[in-house]
Amino acid sequence: MKSWRVALLWALPIVTIGFFIWQGAFANPGFTAGNNAAATRMSYGRFLDYLDAGRITSVDLYEGGRTAIVQAVDLDLDNRVQRLRVDLPMEDPGLVSRLRDENIAFDSHPIQNEGAAWSILGNLIFPVLLIVGLFFLFRRSGNNAPGGPGQAMNFGKSKARFQMEAQTGVMFDDVAGVEEAKEELAEVVTFLKKPERFTAVGARIPKGVLLVGPPGTGKTMLAKAIAGEAGTPFFSVSGSEFVEMFVGVGASRVRDLFTKAKENAPCIVFVDEIDAVGRQRGAGIGGGNDEREQTLNQLLTEMDGFEGNTGIIVIAATNRPDVLDSALLRPGRFDRQVTVSAPDIKGRLSILEVHARNKKVSDEISLEAIARRTPGFTGADLANLLNEAAILTARRRKDAIEMVEIDDAVDRVVAGMEGTPLTDGKSKRLIAYHEVGHAIVGTLIAAHDPVQKVTLIPRGQAQGLTWFTPSEDQMLISRSQILARITGALGGRAAEKIIFGDDEVTTGAGGDLQQVANMARQMVTRYGMSDIGPVSLESQSGEVFLGRDLMSRSEYSEDIASRVDSQVRNIVAKCYEDALDIMRDNREAIDRLVDLLIEKETIDGDEFRQIVAEYAEVPEKERFVPAV
Repeated sequence: MKSWRVALLWALPIVTIGFFIWQGAFANPGFTAGNNAAATRMSYGRFLDYLDAGRITSVDLYEGGRTAIVQAVDLDLDNRVQRLRVDLPMEDPGLVSRLRDENIAFDSHPIQNEGAAWSILGNLIFPVLLIVGLFFLFRRSGNNAPGGPGQAMNFGKSKARFQMEAQTGVMFDDVAGVEEAKEELAEVVTFLKKPERFTAVGARIPKGVLLVGPPGTGKTMLAKAIAGEAGTPFFSVSGSEFVEMFVGVGASRVRDLFTKAKENAPCIVFVDEIDAVGRQRGAGIGGGNDEREQTLNQLLTEMDGFEGNTGIIVIAATNRPDVLDSALLRPGRFDRQVTVSAPDIKGRLSILEVHARNKKVSDEISLEAIARRTPGFTGADLANLLNEAAILTARRRKDAIEMVEIDDAVDRVVAGMEGTPLTDGKSKRLIAYHEVGHAIVGTLIAAHDPVQKVTLIPRGQAQGLTWFTPSEDQMLISRSQILARITGALGGRAAEKIIFGDDEVTTGAGGDLQQVANMARQMVTRYGMSDIGPVSLESQSGEVFLGRDLMSRSEYSEDIASRVDSQVRNIVAKCYEDALDIMRDNREAIDRLVDLLIEKETIDGDEFRQIVAEYAEVPEKERFVPAV
């Protein structure tokens, strides 16, 4: 089918050009034949001289007497007869009389209308062929590309993908780490399959479910699982597909989507990234986007308007619930808000088990150890972690993923790709002291997370790294833990000062100092952990509209601001002095650790603690020992 269309598109210009050539050659066949035979032109004055001399034998008049083909005897060519063309300047009635008087045979050929007909046909055939060719071209483009040129007139139609029975290949068993969210959504599936169980006691089907959570936690995966489990018609669309440059198109697409959904009720409508169309109305300087707001108004009306939508469940996903319009979040539109948060250790373990099904994993690997080591990882992060480990395994030509690939994959995901090892002796030693300073502070302070490893192998922008692993998922952090983290972050700068002096401190502590300032300020202004008192001076989230920087105002007086700055400096100064004291008291251990780190480039946490324990008392910390 496609081949003959391509051949037609190539043949159109060839046929058109050939037609015009043929038209030029045969539009007036009689005259053209005479013209080809009479290759020589004769001026009108010479024709009269030949006529007076009696050398003209016959005359054929064309084009109403404006052109003549004459036969004349040429004395220079042994009286040979020639056919010559003469352009007559005007109609000459006396010419016919002279031809009769001279007994010269003549004939007049009438003007043929075929030329005009061919001219009209030639003027029409090219536009017709062009229109036909464009029609087939647009039709082909429209069939191959949804929303392409062939569908230019359908821009008001919904772009939602529709499946009568969604074959997503994902079921609830394939989604792990979000058990609470699965229970909520499994109830929605049961409502679709067996509504009589709920309607018998007066319960009504929820109109909307909003999935809220950070990126990568599995919101879209849950929607696919709902579609796979329910076995009902399923519409999927992104919030950005409602927004267009044409005014009214977004609202039209919303109407078209819900019209199709009503025809297939009961069904599920999934809107991914709904914050693209559901942002607060009237936000920003000078008003908001009228097209987006009209689209949101239409969505609000369709979800819970005058008519209502019986049997349609709208499931939406977003990682920015704070920017959504309050009218969209009320019961009756989104009756339920399901939080899909980052998984805990049990959730991470179940996620790793799911993603390890189709990978060759060595028997020595403990998925529980990986789950312990990856606090804060989402489902997408864990899937990427195992995939990176599999890539490293294939690159190293191994048969199965081993723990060394897992460790390297964690380092790569968190810190970036491994760089070129350091060769400069002075820089390498300075970075070694910096990293050992972080690690020894974290080891000797009881409230700090235990050291996992110290390395001089560059990754990303960092020339060296010190890894800390929390003993458990920390939902709440105490004041002593924050102070310990501030002290640990200042350990690198403290080591540089004690070992090399004030004049040799480097810019390597720039990122550490930013973290220190941020933690100390949050202690004072957000968590009430200072002498100012248990007062929160800053909101948890900033404004979402465009003019937040221009319209923002301080939430406290200048006197309080001065006290905040003073408290932040006092907290940082006290932690810095503690870090300096640790460096002075453990100089011998630090020197030994630096020499070992330069030699081996990486020291794991257990070996690091054993060496420190030879010089100082290491406080007991709740540490996880991986099971073999």
